[in-house]
Amino acid sequence: MPYIVVHNQRIHYSEHRAAVGPERMPLVLVHGAGGTLYHWPPGLRRLAQHDVFAIDLPGHGRSAGPGREDIGDYADFLQDWAEALGLPPFVLAGHSMGGGIALTFALRYPQRLRGLALVATGARLRVHPDILQGIRLDKEGVGEQLVDWVHGHRASPAQRRQYLRHFMATDTDVMYGDWLACDRFDVMQQLADIHLPALIIAGSQDRMTPVKYAAFMADSLPDADLTVIEGAGHMIMLEQPELVVGAITGFLERLQRTGDERGAPDKR
Repeated sequence: MPYIVVHNQRIHYSEHRAAVGPERMPLVLVHGAGGTLYHWPPGLRRLAQHDVFAIDLPGHGRSAGPGREDIGDYADFLQDWAEALGLPPFVLAGHSMGGGIALTFALRYPQRLRGLALVATGARLRVHPDILQGIRLDKEGVGEQLVDWVHGHRASPAQRRQYLRHFMATDTDVMYGDWLACDRFDVMQQLADIHLPALIIAGSQDRMTPVKYAAFMADSLPDADLTVIEGAGHMIMLEQPELVVGAITGFLERLQRTGDERGAPDKR
C-alpha cells in the first residue's frame, strides 16, 4: 500500500482504482478514534466500480505520528492529504470520530465534497469520563470495557479480540488525544449549514453513538437519509459489512446519477 509525506509525516493509505467504467467520484474513508483503515471492511475498500481511498490518520496504523487533539486539526490535515493526492471532489465517509472529521471537513471545505456518509457517529461526541481517565492509567482495562461497549450481540469473538488488539497497538498518547478531540467536538448548531447530500448509518445496538444521535443529524441536515441496521453495534461496518457496503454503494450510485443528469446537455 502507498505512502505520502504530508506535514513532514509519512502517511499510509490504501488506494483502489475502478478497473472499468466511466470516471467515478472517489470515496474517501476515515476511521474512528484509535482505529486504522482496516476498520473498514475489504468489500468497501475495494468497490469494483469506484475509486476508493482509506487513510491511516497521523499516528495510527502505519502512519507516522504525532496524532492530533482536535477534530478540526484532523480535518485540515485530511484536506492537505487530499490535495497532495490531487483528488477531485469526493464522497467522504467517516466512522465515529471520523464522522466528526467529515462534518467538520464539510463545514470548512464544502467545495471539495460531493457527499457525506456518516457511520455510527454524531454531531457531538462526548466521552465517558472513565475512558479519558483510564486510558493513561489502565489502558488494557479501558480496552476490555470498550470491547463490550462498541459491539452488538452479533459480533463474533474473533472481532472482539481483534478490536482489543488494535486498541492496545495504538500509541497511548495518540489514543488519549483522539478521545479528547471527540470530547471537545460539537457542531450540533452548525448542521443546517451543511448543504451536501448525506447518508447516515446507525446500529440499533450502538451504545457509543445511539440511534438518537443519528436521528438528530437526519432531522438537522438539509439533505440526509437515515439507515438503521438492526442488531449492529458501534463497529457496524465490521459486524454487518454487507449491509453497510450495500447502503454506501447505493448512495454513491444515486450521487453519480444526479451528477450525470446535471452534466447532461439540454436536448430541448
